[in-house]
Order: sequence, then structure tokens, then C-alpha cells
Amino acid sequence: VMAPGGDAGGAPAAAPGPGDRARLFSILSSPWVAQSCYALAKFGIPDLLADGPREVADLASASGTDRRALHRMLRALTSAGLVRQTAPGTFELTPVAQPLRSGVARSSRDAAIMFGEEVFRSLADITYTLRTGRPAFDKVYGQPFYEYLADNPDAAQTFSTAMGAAPVPPALAACDLTGVRTVVDVGGGNGGLLSWVLRAQPQARGVLFDLPPAVLQARSRLAGTDAADRVEFVEGSFFDAMPAGADLYVLSRVLHNWPDDEAATVLRRIRDAIAGDGRLIVLEELIESGGPAAGADGSGQPRPARSAGGSVMDLLILVMLAGCDRSEAEYRELLGRAGFAVTAVRQAPLRARQAESAIEATPG
Repeated sequence: VMAPGGDAGGAPAAAPGPGDRARLFSILSSPWVAQSCYALAKFGIPDLLADGPREVADLASASGTDRRALHRMLRALTSAGLVRQTAPGTFELTPVAQPLRSGVARSSRDAAIMFGEEVFRSLADITYTLRTGRPAFDKVYGQPFYEYLADNPDAAQTFSTAMGAAPVPPALAACDLTGVRTVVDVGGGNGGLLSWVLRAQPQARGVLFDLPPAVLQARSRLAGTDAADRVEFVEGSFFDAMPAGADLYVLSRVLHNWPDDEAATVLRRIRDAIAGDGRLIVLEELIESGGPAAGADGSGQPRPARSAGGSVMDLLILVMLAGCDRSEAEYRELLGRAGFAVTAVRQAPLRARQAESAIEATPG
């Protein structure tokens, strides 16, 4: 029997206190702040504040915004710790908002714009996803996400730049890449991961394989770097044939975007292309509800169990794409379907919990 206000057979749930209500209101109002960050990024306000405080009238004139509206927004955002008022009508960025500038290391400007446009509109229709199980994005925009990007070059550029600003998954450092000859970064984006591998392995050559907008960004990013003369850029879709014969293929944050059948197709294309002595590394966040998996990191020692909870980013995938985060067991099954055998599952050094783990597999 369900106890009133509680779990079956358990004590009644505690009544919410003032702190609980305040936290809930903070969550409910967080989209207001997020959309304000989007507006600031869209109008280039953080870039206008790059050199220090400026008066609102000056900012409004330079950005093409209404002075009173901008003043009210900036004044409100002081409470969120994003800007500071240094004098009446004069504002500066706090360190929290500095990543909203363009051209800075790990800039979040393009992510703020993507989150404020396509992601926000899709989340506004999340009830459609809950009713149907299908991405709200498809309903809102009339086509799947990647078809939309193909038809909207500006959105594709924003998406590619936003994804390229993400750091290389730390779990990759737990993989022994000694002696790698050729690495193919499948869906390699702007080349950040491939550049990291080539710096660590000066004997290796790299192939960046992705759609044309991403390859264009990668060429620009890697031009003039020490690794530039060791990289081949190949345009194409990972659902079709891909560069063959390499001894290392890397899939970073790719498979979670696709449902099982499409994810298995990508893996089969790699299986067709990989050298007989080759290795595949899949970098993904794992959702796991079981206990410790003994020896799964190749060491023979148990590794910590992962949380049974999910990532908030899985909400983005839920409304935007047909993919999902998966458990280790689900990735093992997908890899097996494609002809791979998992040899190790590694987490980042020094920390038991990281967003991504590295799944290593070889042709089975």
C-alpha cells in the first residue's frame, strides 16, 4: 500500500522547506538567464566588453540594441553573477561570462547561440517528445537535425564551432597509443582531438574525416601547427565508406547522437575499413546501473561503478536527435553486432568519475 505522500511501505515524504522552494524557483527561472546569455552572445555584447567596463548607451549604439532594454537586462544579470555594475549605467563582464566572448580559449559563444535557438525551441515542445518518443526538433523544424544543418550553413557553422570548443575527453589519456601509425578521427570536427593525438605521438599520421563544414574549420584550425603536415582531410559521411587501412580509429561523442541501427552502421563501416591489427576507441558517457565491473579496464582490478543517473545533456539529445546515452553493456552489444570485441573500458586517470569513458575494441 502506498503511504500518503511517501513511498510504498516507507515514511511520508518530508515537506518542502524554504530552501527547497528557492532551489526549485532557481531551476524554473534558469531559462530566463540562459536566454539572456543567448541574447548577449547574439548581439556581441561580451565582445564589446572585452576591454573593460562600458556605458550602456555606448553598448546599445555599438550593438544595435535598445538602450533601456539592454540596461534592464544587464542590471538583472548582475544578480546571476554574469556582469558587474561598476558605476551607474556602466557594466563589465565577470569571469563567469568571459567565455561568451568569441575568439577566446574554449569559447562558449556558439554554444550559447545554438542552445538559445534550435535547442530552446525544441525544448519548448518537449511535451511532444514525451507523448510520441520522437525528437521535438523534427516537429518544430520539419526535418531531422542533420538534414537541417545540411540546408542551413550558418547553423552548421555554429554547431561545428560549438562542438569543437569541447575539450578532448580526458579518458583518451588512459589509452596507450604508443606506436600508432595512422589515426582516423571519424566525425573529427575541428581537429582538436586529432591534434592532441599527433602531438603526443610524433611518429603518427592523421586523417580527419567529417562533413565539409567541419573539415573547413579543421583546415583553418590546424593550419600552421606542428601537426599540419601530418594530417589528411577527407570529406564524407560516416554512413558511407571511410578511409581504410589505419591502425587506430577514434569515435568521440558520435554514437550517442544516433539510434541503434544507425550507430551499428557507423561501426560496421569502420569494421570494413580498419586494418587487421587495428583498434577502435569509442569515447562516450556511460550510463550504468550495475556494480563494479572487474577487470574492465584491462588491469584485472575492479573499477568504480558508474552512476545509475543520466546526464542533463541527454535531455538535449532527447529533444534534438533520435540517439541516447547508453550503458557499457549496450555499447558492448552494438560493437559486437558490428564485428568488434571489446578489450578494455577506461576512465580518465586520477579521477574515478569523468563524463566520458574510453571503450577500446579490436576486430572480432
